[in-house]
Amino acid sequence: MKMLINVAETVVADALRGMAAAHPELTVDVENRVIVRRDAPVAGKVGLVSGGGSGHEPLHGGFVGPGMLSAACPGEVFTSPVPDQMVRAAAAVDSGAGVLFIVKNYTGDVLNFDMAQELAEDEGIRVAKVLVNDDVAVTDSLYTAGRRGTGATLFVEKIAGAAAEEGRPLERVEALARQVNESSRSFGVALAPCTTPAKGSPTFELPPGELELGVGIHGEPGRERRAMMTSREIADFSVDAILEDLDPRDPVLVLVNGMGATPLLELYGFNAEVQRVLGERGVPVARTLVGNYVTSLDMAGASVTLCRVDEELLRLWDAPVSTAGLRWGM
Repeated sequence: MKMLINVAETVVADALRGMAAAHPELTVDVENRVIVRRDAPVAGKVGLVSGGGSGHEPLHGGFVGPGMLSAACPGEVFTSPVPDQMVRAAAAVDSGAGVLFIVKNYTGDVLNFDMAQELAEDEGIRVAKVLVNDDVAVTDSLYTAGRRGTGATLFVEKIAGAAAEEGRPLERVEALARQVNESSRSFGVALAPCTTPAKGSPTFELPPGELELGVGIHGEPGRERRAMMTSREIADFSVDAILEDLDPRDPVLVLVNGMGATPLLELYGFNAEVQRVLGERGVPVARTLVGNYVTSLDMAGASVTLCRVDEELLRLWDAPVSTAGLRWGM
């Protein structure tokens, strides 16, 4: 497989060096693998720290900045960051108001963030933790006990980030992050597998005429494989899978997310079908975001995430944000 890299061993470090050059508003520690907003710590503000394996960009490093994360810890490709990274990040952003860890539900991430929380608290940093587990496709998978954390991570990081920016206390920021996670559900579909730099070949086999319904962001198996479906049929299946598990009493935020190799032309067409299904099911849409935000290297496909929002959550979603991967109102 052709890749725009030097060697597989330096992919993450090279990307971090490039990010530092492109975004002087960030402090990027290439050696220790920590990305921090340059003005951290902000007096009186709760610090938000997240992280995970590289290969899902702009998640998480692309969401560091005013209105969202205070710091992010990138691991190797599809590999959890280590506790030392998380403790460094927590120390860099702690102003005395405490730090919230936002953790996708993958076994390595959970174990390492748990250990980092203990180490940070030993250093006198007050830490709370929120687990994101929004994927309705499967209950257990290759990397998780329970549901996987996927697209809702963006909603949690944005809304909790806005609350922290307003100076809310740690307990309130944590409660809002939990509310967002509990109000969110996701479902993903793969049209073609991804290729990791270290392997240099597809991470799983998917025949040209088939798709994977319910795929995970590392290529984990989903619910089933079927012959290729139309955008309309995929939207029907995906949205119905979410609505079986999510009672949309309130308006919803909609994320139509590309997995990395699907062009915007197709994503906007898919969004049209998602909006059609929601309209037919009587689900009011408050806001919609379309693009590549929680990716899986070069996987072709898309995911849908819905989040029920009340007036407060919608206001926090609309609040200004200025990051490499998400920016409005500033």
